Amino acid sequence: MGILKKRVLVIIVLMLSKVSYSQTKDSIPKKVVAYVADKFPATRAFNIEYSQLTPYDYTSNLSGTALPETTVKNLNQTKIDGNINFITKNRWILGAAFNYRYSAASTETDTPSGLVSSQHDFHYHATTLNFTHISRLWPPTVLYSRGLTVDGSDKHFERVKGMLTGIVILKANAQTKMSAGLSLMIDPNSQFPVIPSFSYEHKFSNGWMADVFLPQKVYLRKLLFNDGRLSFGSELAVTSFYLYNFNNSPQKHVFQQLEINSGAMYEHYFGSTFVGTLKTGLKTIPTSRIFEKNESPNDYIFKANPQSSFYVSIGLSFNPFHKIKKGRN
Repeated sequence: MGILKKRVLVIIVLMLSKVSYSQTKDSIPKKVVAYVADKFPATRAFNIEYSQLTPYDYTSNLSGTALPETTVKNLNQTKIDGNINFITKNRWILGAAFNYRYSAASTETDTPSGLVSSQHDFHYHATTLNFTHISRLWPPTVLYSRGLTVDGSDKHFERVKGMLTGIVILKANAQTKMSAGLSLMIDPNSQFPVIPSFSYEHKFSNGWMADVFLPQKVYLRKLLFNDGRLSFGSELAVTSFYLYNFNNSPQKHVFQQLEINSGAMYEHYFGSTFVGTLKTGLKTIPTSRIFEKNESPNDYIFKANPQSSFYVSIGLSFNPFHKIKKGRN
């Protein structure tokens, strides 16, 4: 998902991990306890990831006119993400998130005059400032969050967009954590201006753990050996970037692609808060569109229908603020 939607997950994890309760009458109930700091935190201060896709074909149309079939011979992406909290108080948190993505692709199109090869590369970045307030709505704990994001490319800063979120913590103990929420996207490029969310984490007695955050991810996880974790499941992602002079138009355009990555992930703790990640599986692309910068994705002028392809990615994260408790995984 986009950086605003990812920030919702960050907020939930922060609340479940940092909200503590005193014995006083006016305090938030002591029932919601801190997450045990572990080797594989859900939010990481710094993460870099490189991914590679196998070749795939796609059909497309531009303004209703079918275009020749194109083969993506090579596609790779480099992603850099950062999350940091500047101020953390008992009832509020001020934090920021940063996302940078570089995409490079080589394509081959079968035209009536022969094969046409092309090389493309795109830069996208987004920075979000987020303020979260912890309150109570008789009797559950409620989190209110406001986020402001500025994004752009290597050429320009492009747009400012926002998000308002309300999250209710339904349950939080050593075995099960659950919350539900609603987000309002202040963004003309959002296909879904109102997005419900639901998070659920449960540790089973056989060592497996369910880790669900809808609509973003569904995973089953299990610790391996002393420093490894294996996960199976699916994750929703969005690849987007700005286009200039698309189809010789003076208007700026947005490429936006919804992706479902299904497969396996292995994480390994290297010590000193470093975690390595290896992912592989099948990438499915339900929608791939290009539309004018200030229009809705539903008003697209270009639409592609890509085939599924296999992906592999490697990553490394660094969590300097995450302390490991002795004897706990």
